Amino acid sequence: MVLLGIVSYKIFPARLGGQKGIADFYQFLSKECEVVLATSSDNKEITQFPFQIYNFLFNQWKGFLNVFYIPKLISIIRKHKVDVVLIEHSYFGIFGILLRFLTGKPFVIHSHNIESHRFLVAKRKWWRLYVRYEIFVHQQANFSFFKCAEDKDWAIEQWKLLPEKCMVLPYGTHIHEAPSMQEKNSCREKISQLHAVKEDETIFLFNGSLNYTPNIDSLNVFVQYIIPILQKTDFKFKIIICGDFLSDELKKQIELFPQIIFTGYVPDIDLYFKGCDAFLSPSVLATGIKTKLVEALANDLTVISTRSGARGIDETITKEKMILVENADWQSFATEMIKIKVRKEFATPQEFYNNFYWGNIVVRAKDRLQELI
Repeated sequence: MVLLGIVSYKIFPARLGGQKGIADFYQFLSKECEVVLATSSDNKEITQFPFQIYNFLFNQWKGFLNVFYIPKLISIIRKHKVDVVLIEHSYFGIFGILLRFLTGKPFVIHSHNIESHRFLVAKRKWWRLYVRYEIFVHQQANFSFFKCAEDKDWAIEQWKLLPEKCMVLPYGTHIHEAPSMQEKNSCREKISQLHAVKEDETIFLFNGSLNYTPNIDSLNVFVQYIIPILQKTDFKFKIIICGDFLSDELKKQIELFPQIIFTGYVPDIDLYFKGCDAFLSPSVLATGIKTKLVEALANDLTVISTRSGARGIDETITKEKMILVENADWQSFATEMIKIKVRKEFATPQEFYNNFYWGNIVVRAKDRLQELI
């Protein structure tokens, strides 16, 4: 099987969770079948991948102009004898429809969110228009991949997609077993030295793109609710926040709290996943699956989350490794933070790795794509 993936935005070099998710997916999938990618022209550093990448498309903000590149995409399909077209996100779904009409090749949409929901949360004025477009392209697709069961079930119920034409394809991880306790202790020592964390302080982690609405919501929750509650106790802690695109306004707010350590973007986020005591996910505006939760759990880091913040992660798989708190119950959230060092230590279950290891995910994807040919 030969697959053409179409990506509407910058994923190379992969720094953010969503970028890593697409880059890793195709890297692992290329071990199972032949992969060809057509990406937006802002993708760089593409020579190290074991598959052909054509970076010439307009990104999603000028996506309609790619109609002029339809002949070039057809040429790629014929040159590589492509069997199926996979569209990342629904943005370029219309081009899947055109390519199928002109070449006869089936197309699949790999949804990463219910995009119209995300645009609503982000207060985009045109989100209602996108609802209609998103429904239309998914209904026209030969098949749809969704990042979590919640999104898939919504699409089946609200968009009237056929269940047999939908499948959950989660964000994955390179890691297939938990790091050793020796490695975790070593990472904690490095963090303590880097940030002058005292031995009796509990270290919490939060990371992500800090211009993304659910992550902004999380930062506001920290400074408006959780830290003020904890300040009324004798609990000693630090919250390490990693990520870029932090606004000046939010930066001024978090600088008022000595309990917060802001690192900016860090190239080696695994150091923090392995060395902290727990990962925090307090957002109630969550959409899609939280890639950072998958990374945290893969590194055997306990997660404390609101129910919305854990969207897409099945608690029957994570068991005691993920502590869930009702949305906006900040007193209970703070209480779970205080209890984190005295609660019994649980390892991330093997079932989690069976479900979220990229090598297993791409086999499931390939088997389903093969059925469309």
